[in-house]
Amino acid sequence: MKIDQVVDLIVSKKEQKNLLILTSILWIIGSAGVMVMPFVVPDLVSEWNLTTVQASSLISSVFIGMLLGALFSGIILDYFGRKIGVIFYLLVTVIFTVLFGFSKSFGSAYVFRLLSGFGYGGLLPSVNTYLSEYTSIRLRGRYLVILEASWAVGSILIALFAVTLGEKLGWRWDFYIFSIGIISLIPFFRKKDTPKYIFEKRGVEGLKKIFNKVPENIEEIEKVKVTFSGLFRKEHIKQTILVIISWFVVSFVYYALFSWAPKIFIASLGITITKAKWYTFFVYLAQLPGYLSVAYLIEKWGRKKTLATYFIGMGLSSFLLLLATGNLSFLFIVLILSFFTLGVWGLVYAYTPELFPTSFRGTANGVAGATARIAGIIAPYFTGYFVDKSIVAALSFVSLFAIFAAVMTLVLGVETKDKAVN
Repeated sequence: MKIDQVVDLIVSKKEQKNLLILTSILWIIGSAGVMVMPFVVPDLVSEWNLTTVQASSLISSVFIGMLLGALFSGIILDYFGRKIGVIFYLLVTVIFTVLFGFSKSFGSAYVFRLLSGFGYGGLLPSVNTYLSEYTSIRLRGRYLVILEASWAVGSILIALFAVTLGEKLGWRWDFYIFSIGIISLIPFFRKKDTPKYIFEKRGVEGLKKIFNKVPENIEEIEKVKVTFSGLFRKEHIKQTILVIISWFVVSFVYYALFSWAPKIFIASLGITITKAKWYTFFVYLAQLPGYLSVAYLIEKWGRKKTLATYFIGMGLSSFLLLLATGNLSFLFIVLILSFFTLGVWGLVYAYTPELFPTSFRGTANGVAGATARIAGIIAPYFTGYFVDKSIVAALSFVSLFAIFAAVMTLVLGVETKDKAVN
């Protein structure tokens, strides 16, 4: 019997649903913390007289931190456990996000943003790995997409706070509000580590000490030395290349467009900052149906076909923006682009853990996250350069990037729907 089948026996559906709710709350915190900056940057530029380069650097700092957090997450998750990883990274996230609200200058803000980014970069793969190893084969794909859909919820909530109470109380409250996130740690301290991790580290006897009704005949998990080079072994190299391409492209497109969303609206449509923030809020709102659609299609069509389709949707909608005339058509197409882009995010988060064995799944997720952070570091500078020069050039590049990723998905992808993962 494979460990995936054992999970189905020893973890009840009720417990899996409760875990989905708890991990989704953590995901909402992570999303809100990363996506708060587009609503704050215009105020910081005005208050601190920031240059475009400084503003781009402040946006990118969180992704530098996320890159480091993602790289270290593999070590922490695979050597210290999934549960410890989640708790550690959530603490870092909340503490330094709140401290950003006390910043008095560009320098202190940069440091606090980078350190909070370290927390976000580790928190996301930690939570993803934890949930993926705690859910059964039939539920895993859908649950992981629903988890990723929480990103949209977090983005929407922080956007709504920023354009309402944040406008009245001041931008610092957009960060003070994260202090309530520490409450989510309380139930997590009572959680167990994942059955897969316990089995890999302590065997059947270790599982029996923590879970009831554990069968004796469990197949051994593939033993692999936990190194980055393991991802490039012959049997995994295609999946690794696909993961790197997919995560880089979706992250680059997402942060290139949405980190500067208010500025893009102002430059393209000539509207006020306040109105541009509201437009950005509606763009965030379009993320949710994107996630929910793939939560259904990932089990209907499978991972590979759905991912390729949504990459094509990203590319075509980016191209259509070049043809938009007028405020409404521009906003409508941006909403479509947001729909497909966030659908891709949901897919890559669900697909990636299924491509690698338990022994270095945490490392694989960490590398995937690190790839996304590299793209996130580059993207704000890319948009900052083009936003006042040529939006057409920027969108053309984004469109070609997405189509390339679709082709690579069809060439390198394997279908993991309903397949057991060691």
